[in-house]
Amino acid sequence: MKAAISRRSFVQLVLSGLAPVPFGLRAAAQPSDFDPDTLLVPTEGISGRWEPLVDLARQISTEEAQLPEPQLSGIFEGLDYDAYRAIRPAGLPLQRDDDSILMDPLPPGSVFSHPVSLSLIHGEQTFDLRFDPSIFEFGADYFTPESVAQAKDQDGDEGLGYSGFRLRAALNRPDKLDEFIVFQGASYFRAVARGLIYGLSARGLAIDTAAQEGEEFPLFTKFWIEAPEPKSHAVIVRALLDSRSCAGAFEFEISPGETTVMKTRCRLFPRREIDEIGIAPLTSMFFFGPSKRAGIDDYRDAVHDSSGLQIVTGTGRRIWRSLGNPPTLQVSAFTDENPQGFGLSQRQSSFDFYQDAEARYEKRPSCWIEPLDPWGRGSVVLIEIPVRTEFHDNIVAFWRPEAPLGPSDEGHEFQYRLHWSAVSPDTMQLGRVYAHRSGASINDPDQRVVVVDFRNDEAWPDGLQVDARANGSPVDTATLVHLPDGEGLRVAFNYEPGDTDTTELEITLMGPDGPASETWLYRLIRP
Repeated sequence: MKAAISRRSFVQLVLSGLAPVPFGLRAAAQPSDFDPDTLLVPTEGISGRWEPLVDLARQISTEEAQLPEPQLSGIFEGLDYDAYRAIRPAGLPLQRDDDSILMDPLPPGSVFSHPVSLSLIHGEQTFDLRFDPSIFEFGADYFTPESVAQAKDQDGDEGLGYSGFRLRAALNRPDKLDEFIVFQGASYFRAVARGLIYGLSARGLAIDTAAQEGEEFPLFTKFWIEAPEPKSHAVIVRALLDSRSCAGAFEFEISPGETTVMKTRCRLFPRREIDEIGIAPLTSMFFFGPSKRAGIDDYRDAVHDSSGLQIVTGTGRRIWRSLGNPPTLQVSAFTDENPQGFGLSQRQSSFDFYQDAEARYEKRPSCWIEPLDPWGRGSVVLIEIPVRTEFHDNIVAFWRPEAPLGPSDEGHEFQYRLHWSAVSPDTMQLGRVYAHRSGASINDPDQRVVVVDFRNDEAWPDGLQVDARANGSPVDTATLVHLPDGEGLRVAFNYEPGDTDTTELEITLMGPDGPASETWLYRLIRP
């Protein structure tokens, strides 16, 4: 049953591949021989609260990392995409006698081979969730009754464990529980808000991303999910992170809705000095858009989960860095002090922009990182990796502190919110970049034509001027025209790169009182 899994299939698998199933008063898709109470093993006292978790992370950071080994066997081994989708978990209510929020423990299999420990906190008692294949329903089209019976005789003694979990609540309508977040694979997680579908992902921590010696992927090895207060949909999830170089404690207070908000804090305990470390990392995909279609034979007009990196600097400057699919690996660093926020955004929300009735890229969320304490000096780092298809994530963004993080008994703490929504929560009234295009000049093939469209929810001020620059030098040929839709303005100019392979472009619309738009940035690379 082994088969290659495309990125689109992988995303569906990770995020929504386990098809929603009916739910009852005690559990969703409850097998006839399954009693959810038998899974809950009470611990001695309570564990999984913040301070004990910090102490645990501090303690294990003084020892060599003991990471869980990949483990698949029996019915969970060698599963392809469709077979893995055919395993459906029961949904466990987080609150006694209240099934308004369900947790689905996710099965091992396919690319998910690292077991994680799951625990539930009810009041002053913690319950470990014992691994039991009886919690799953196995689709008859892919699994025989004999293999299912054998699997349900297995338990944790074989080294198997859950691969993660997802949470469901009445997100879009009151009579249906929709998943709004999933934690699965290394330290990855994804969330959605009302009316959106899964797209980009976040991680607990990034280490040595794009480094020549290879990236290190920390793991969430254990989760504690705390039952919310009655009639509340705010769920607290805590997690222990571990890797060769760092241990850490994480806490997420998750509130789903029109914007799904995750108030986050982490305490990191490096085992060594880490220079290439990424705080609040985001991962996405950009294959192509109107700016560059050379060599792409596709009926769609654009294919991406995110269209740009948005930054609000510590001084309040608004930046929009359009994403690209470069011919070679590109790393950009935007130096700052105490940033107000950054994130990867899917700014175009019209089906007409993409023309993909299956992937529905216009419904992919944006994710905004809002620091809640001063982060000091450092850089927002953007990494763009060349890809030839849409089936691989190739965009990474994170905050990198200026000074390396080293071993510390107190650890290094960061607090921030993640906002998953259709648009960024930054509401400052400025013109915003909607799209950009570039191509060879009709009159002179040595020149490039660059076109950037701005839109504004408010009226544009009088006396607008274009501040356009290439590698820091002013561009005198820029023109500004109103678009036929009456809503936007277009900046266009010709640029001759000469012998320069890479050009850093910058455009800001200036009004009489200062910037009337965010600053557009883009790295133009010779085809």
